[in-house]
Amino acid sequence: MSLASHLSKVLQGIEVLRFAAIAVAGHKFWLIPIVVPIVWLLPQTGMEILNWVTIRDEGVAFRLAIPLAVVGLFLGLRIIASEINARTLEIVYTVPGGAEKVWWVKILASLMILLLTEAIMAVYTWFLITPYNLESLYGALQVGVFYMSVAMGFSALFRSEVAGAIVAVVALGFNIVLTEFGRQQLWFTPFYNPHAIDNEGLRALIAESLRNRIFMALVILMIFSLAFLRGNRREKLLSG
Repeated sequence: MSLASHLSKVLQGIEVLRFAAIAVAGHKFWLIPIVVPIVWLLPQTGMEILNWVTIRDEGVAFRLAIPLAVVGLFLGLRIIASEINARTLEIVYTVPGGAEKVWWVKILASLMILLLTEAIMAVYTWFLITPYNLESLYGALQVGVFYMSVAMGFSALFRSEVAGAIVAVVALGFNIVLTEFGRQQLWFTPFYNPHAIDNEGLRALIAESLRNRIFMALVILMIFSLAFLRGNRREKLLSG
């Protein structure tokens, strides 16, 4: 294939992702990576300047994770349940390749929004607040993707964005309290941050970090799989 053909396919893929992003977050989806860092980080910068809080390297992962969790939660609600609310689910089932193809494209578009949001927040934090360990970015993204999968799964299960949002928000709140707002590090939670742990052997810390990352990746894949199973139950989703 010629270079022009490859370029054409890439542009087509980008266009598909753009339409998927519009379907998930609306025509102004590009505002999310701009507005979220401003709303979340500007007040923290002010508090840092006034010495009301001190933001250090070990706390960056949690501070980036919170807005990514909220954005991921919102995007997850829109992947399947939005089709139910808009009564366009029957059209999705007629797409060549099946409904899963539509879900995956929406997930990829949501991931792109999450990544861009994190990238802008990461640059802002590094230059205007504090430098940090780059592995913290993966930990924060893990939280965003986890709550995206949770919101997607529960909204599909209950066939409602509102019901899915309630369960996902309760789960997020419970997790934040369980980890004592990022101060308590539990390896089985998406908020686990190895950089906030003191007096821990390097080998044990690496082992626990890998356990958390692998465990959370498996949980996220499992939730996505269950959501797909629910999304493919055409009669169940279309009933009522």
